[in-house]
Amino acid sequence: MLMPASSEFVKLCRSQVAISVSLGATFSAVYLTQELVEGSEAKLVPISVYPETSAESEENQGLRLQSSESSTVKPVPRLLAPPVLPVEESTVGAIAPERLPGKERTSHQCQGPENVWQQRMQIVTPLIHEGAVMGLLVSGRQDRPWNEREEAQIKQIARSLALACILDQRSQWMQQELGSARQIQAQVYDTMHNLLHQFKSPLTALRTFGKLLARRLVPEDKNRNVAFSIVRESDRLQELLSQFDRTVDTGEAHLKLRSGTSEKAMSNVESIRNSPLSLSPAANLQESCCFVAEVLKPLLISAEAIASERNLKLVADVEANLPPVSANDRALREVLSNLIDNALKYTPAGRQIYIKVRYKAADGDRAGYSQLPAIAVAVSDTGSGIPPQDLEHLFERHYRGEKAQTEIPGTGLGLAIARDLVRQMQGEIEVFSPLNPEWLPSAADPLLYPTNRGTTFVVWLPVNN
Repeated sequence: MLMPASSEFVKLCRSQVAISVSLGATFSAVYLTQELVEGSEAKLVPISVYPETSAESEENQGLRLQSSESSTVKPVPRLLAPPVLPVEESTVGAIAPERLPGKERTSHQCQGPENVWQQRMQIVTPLIHEGAVMGLLVSGRQDRPWNEREEAQIKQIARSLALACILDQRSQWMQQELGSARQIQAQVYDTMHNLLHQFKSPLTALRTFGKLLARRLVPEDKNRNVAFSIVRESDRLQELLSQFDRTVDTGEAHLKLRSGTSEKAMSNVESIRNSPLSLSPAANLQESCCFVAEVLKPLLISAEAIASERNLKLVADVEANLPPVSANDRALREVLSNLIDNALKYTPAGRQIYIKVRYKAADGDRAGYSQLPAIAVAVSDTGSGIPPQDLEHLFERHYRGEKAQTEIPGTGLGLAIARDLVRQMQGEIEVFSPLNPEWLPSAADPLLYPTNRGTTFVVWLPVNN
């Protein structure tokens, strides 16, 4: 089933019919196929007819395009969803003569030499493109036959209409697909809003419980840091949730902006783009500075609690009096949190996790970020390591490689987010697998880590001058 012709295509058909009339046609019409089934007739629907009263005559009712048994069905052009039926170039016989509009016909007019003369008075040209027929252009007159030049012009009109029909159908198909995509997107936004709303209540409760627990524990109690960690991580979740909410609102604002109904859309878009965790080039994360040790301190408290629960040992070695780095503290916290979470996740029970932070002066003999003054943060685990074939894809979004075959949960987004944030802060991140002993703390016991396993991630951050 072909889609209904658009108003623009109808106007084009009328203009082309007018050209046919200017060539001397007393009758001219453009028909499109309504429905084609292989091996059967296809009904034709008039799109533009001159004179207009001809479209109402009984002679036009039931006009059909008969399929040719000798023709071969060819592939439909891409994006043209409805099937169409090819016919031969010689098309006068493809349409039932008694159903063509025009002069009254008798049985003797469709036989012998008079039939040949009659065919010269009426030209039936298919709207055909790449072997696919969409309809017919019928032009006729009664005073004289068509000459070769006029026939060539009629055929050119048919070719133009065929191409226009293809483009019109594709345009309407794409509009339908776009409408469906927008409807699905709107449903997704509604679902996201519902989930965000439901997420807020348990998060508020968790944050409240953490505060109450922290107040009831004496300062000397080691669990007090755990309670404060609950509050801190709840605040972090609240911050991410707010950003998530703004992002969903921005998506809706984009849709409204396209229809010109939102005045706040652009301001919302800019606020998201300039957010430190937006992963957008517009967010300049090196405009601010922070101290790595301050960002790392609360992360280590949480990591030590998790490591203790999983029978892991965390060894950290943070150099004292480190200079500030040109980085955003929230973005850096996200980067280091992802790396530490990965180390905790992929280190088997009974083994160690190592964190080392060092200042590296400019060194022209070393490659990479060591050529400039920088702070290096290394996170090493003693897990199974990363297979060589996975290393080159490690920072691709949603790529997990061999890890996807394990029961360890993951989305393959953490490392991709970490690298994007580090690069926005004009830093770099590198990976070694097996782990690189150079980046192990001095207190690390070589007997407790396998030399041919594990992974080391090193984040290089420029020193703030």
